[in-house]
Amino acid sequence: MARRLLSQLGHLEIITPRLEESTRFMIDVLGLEESARDGESVYLRGWGEWLHNSIVLTQGDGPAIGHIGWRTEGPEELDLAVERLEASGRGEGWVGPTVGHGRAYRFRSPAGHLEEVYWEAERWQAPPELRSTFPNRPQARSTRGVAARQLDHVTVLAADVLELANWKCETLGHRFMEWTEAEDVELPVFALVSTNEQVHDMGIVIDAEGGQGRAHHVAFWLDGPADVHRAAEVLLEAGVSIEYGPGRHGMGENTFLYFREPGGARIEVFSGGYRNYVADWEPIKWKPSEGSSDMYRNNPMPDSMMEAFPAGTGETGSVGNPWALEGVN
Repeated sequence: MARRLLSQLGHLEIITPRLEESTRFMIDVLGLEESARDGESVYLRGWGEWLHNSIVLTQGDGPAIGHIGWRTEGPEELDLAVERLEASGRGEGWVGPTVGHGRAYRFRSPAGHLEEVYWEAERWQAPPELRSTFPNRPQARSTRGVAARQLDHVTVLAADVLELANWKCETLGHRFMEWTEAEDVELPVFALVSTNEQVHDMGIVIDAEGGQGRAHHVAFWLDGPADVHRAAEVLLEAGVSIEYGPGRHGMGENTFLYFREPGGARIEVFSGGYRNYVADWEPIKWKPSEGSSDMYRNNPMPDSMMEAFPAGTGETGSVGNPWALEGVN
């Protein structure tokens, strides 16, 4: 079997045109902690995360994903990942240490996303007022807003869903877990790859416009499905519109809820689902009518969920809706 190279989705950089408003939202509504500021960037983390940060908010035209950071299993795995990336012809070279982690090797995925791999990472130290009485927690459980525990996954766009999924597996050791094919044609429209026992830490949705480097959403983990339903109430009380959910995906069997932060990026809070430890797992294929997006098949996805970031060249700037196009509500 392929050697495991990556330990986790380490961090995401979210570009926002409203840095201060996005920061306040992440802290007050999502319940993240601010761990540092540097220039036009703010570094944040969930209450259950041991490392310095998992989110970087950066001022820009946005909304968009600036870069995606993956921590490796160790220094040897970092060297091997770099070797494979260079052999793939997609490496862009080393960048020096930055806030929260050591030097990183950057690359451009087949779908145009800027990503990096690194090993050295700073551990966050809770100040006295945030220390937990439980030694296996980096800080006391947050009671602020949604109280997101940690970063869970990122979903990006690709003109060729399977190309990106297979490249991730062959180059960096991801596992290809599940995928959805359009209802009436052999067109892959969504795929899930994972570095761990969960069904994914990266989702890949088709970009009907053939764009490069676009994203769909960033997701945060909550401890249980009941917390996702509680989050819906917290958001509504805070004046935040809910875009889709609460509901449950068939793929992964996770409970979900989608909304937007002030800079325009789509955020998901997420929980539940199965664990998979099968080393020789074969990817599962779905059709939309089987409930890949909506397990109970009674919660139609709104057209707004097809909007991507940054906006595309079409009139709506959307990815198209392959589920709706194939006659599936």
